[in-house]
Amino acid sequence: MEYILETNNLIKHYKNGKALNGLTLHVEKGAIYGFVGRNGAGKTTLIRLVCGLQEPTEGTFTLYGSPNRSREITKARRRMGAVVETPSIYLSMTAEENLKQQYQILGLPSYDGIKELLELVRLQNTGKKKARDFSLGMRQRLGIAVALAGDPDFLILDEPANGLDPQGIVEIRELILRLNKERQITVLISSHILDELSRLATHYGFIDNGRMVKEISAGALEASCRKCLRLTVSDARPLTAALDKMGLQYSVRSDTEADVYDAPSVTELTLALHNAGCEVKNIHEHDESLESYYMNLVGGVRDE
Repeated sequence: MEYILETNNLIKHYKNGKALNGLTLHVEKGAIYGFVGRNGAGKTTLIRLVCGLQEPTEGTFTLYGSPNRSREITKARRRMGAVVETPSIYLSMTAEENLKQQYQILGLPSYDGIKELLELVRLQNTGKKKARDFSLGMRQRLGIAVALAGDPDFLILDEPANGLDPQGIVEIRELILRLNKERQITVLISSHILDELSRLATHYGFIDNGRMVKEISAGALEASCRKCLRLTVSDARPLTAALDKMGLQYSVRSDTEADVYDAPSVTELTLALHNAGCEVKNIHEHDESLESYYMNLVGGVRDE
């Protein structure tokens, strides 16, 4: 498996404590990686380290296989684009002027590609309108266009939907999906808006207090959150035999617990288990959202 970004036990100290406390993360090539955590969990700190805006106190990371302390890391960073905290745009300039400025900073030989970038982020008709007069969603899309100026294949977005209205959120979502599917750009999205992430992400990393709590694919997460009947029984062995006989889909969680999908009536199920010599101790419907999954991982709501 090829990883664009890997971190190993990253630690970052500030005067008031640790922002990262042994973070290990893996961003697979081609993924839309949802980096999930409450405010202050360490998401932006990780992004700033990867972008070279700060250095880790301890631990290491690799970008395209280049270690962060190697000479090659500068070259590797040229293959990525980022929008950190707020879009890096000049409010007194038009969208086109902002892109021309970025092309000059990158030392690109011509302005070829600016028209295509403006069309990609749907700002081609903004003309002489200054960025200060853009909506928040337009500014965010312009920031992404600036990040794309060097034709990266890895894009890091820090809270891209933060503060946007519903239409702005949809526009950012559609843009990210196009970049991933049409341009094969790997995307790392830092966010605490879990409902929106669930419409985008192919992989998730759940962070809390500077530590990685869980990394999981969207498919595995969907299976984990799938609606089911969760049974606690005396022994899973007669349970599985009875469920196989009934032709039901299920997954065994432990020696005494299983999830049953597409189940018949509770009466029919419990009667079949009774006849199989399996005592049902508890049964309840389980239908977990991404938000509740995360809250269960980190142990509930805490003060920011």
